[in-house]
Amino acid sequence: MTLKLKLFETDHELNLKQLRPGLTVNVDGRDHALTERNGIGSDRTIELDGETISYQQARDGNTVHLHLNGRNWIVEFIDPRDAAKAEAAGTDAIRAPMPGVVINLEKKPGAIVARGETVLTIESMKLQTNLVAPRDGILANILKSVGETFEKDEVIAMMETDDA
Repeated sequence: MTLKLKLFETDHELNLKQLRPGLTVNVDGRDHALTERNGIGSDRTIELDGETISYQQARDGNTVHLHLNGRNWIVEFIDPRDAAKAEAAGTDAIRAPMPGVVINLEKKPGAIVARGETVLTIESMKLQTNLVAPRDGILANILKSVGETFEKDEVIAMMETDDA
């Protein structure tokens, strides 16, 4: 199985080559033996190519923040399905920057909107945020109604494509 990950804005390929008796991963064409050891709380230990490494991690969706050997690392796992959806939607998608609920619709499908004009308002943890049109054009669809919840990066509304 091939996974894509981003480490400090650099893309890498990660292949799981062998699961038993030990995990072998291939990162950018180089094989590594990996064994996870038990840790306490957020402290974890792995054995990588025979070397024991302690680390701490915090996860935010597909992003993992690691503290390893005195340095902080940010690793983003790229789900190929999400990447394909984002590419297909391009600048026509109006996405949620955080999970929340729709509280107000400012525009209706078919409305002519200018870049930066508010399309709808969302709320997350009592913070209200206006979602705006990414470009001048026609609002094709609003995918959520007032009161509906959504996840981070979910497409909430779509602009008509330039081809339409």
